[in-house]
Amino acid sequence: MNVKELVKEAAKRSTLTQREIKEALDAILEVITETLSRGEKIEIRGFGSFFMKERKKRIARNPKTNKPLELPPMLVPYFKAGKQLKEKTVRILEPPRKGRRRKKQKSK
Repeated sequence: MNVKELVKEAAKRSTLTQREIKEALDAILEVITETLSRGEKIEIRGFGSFFMKERKKRIARNPKTNKPLELPPMLVPYFKAGKQLKEKTVRILEPPRKGRRRKKQKSK
């Protein structure tokens, strides 16, 4: 789902217009970005937390030249899902069934 689809769906579920929702969404994203850039954490109970996380120094490779490249330590934005979001979205994958497998038939 992209921003346009998100705004459209939110408008269906509220009394606000798409334009009002888009303005509100833009304002919220701007506040989140500015807050994270100051190194502060944002917590939306039940949904999740946005915070900055340190990524350690590491060695990467330039895909064109295949030469190693040292990347310095840096802070990157990170999102951790809250309990209610996890409960509503987590799906348990069925374990593979044990037993006989069908053999492929040889083509003649």
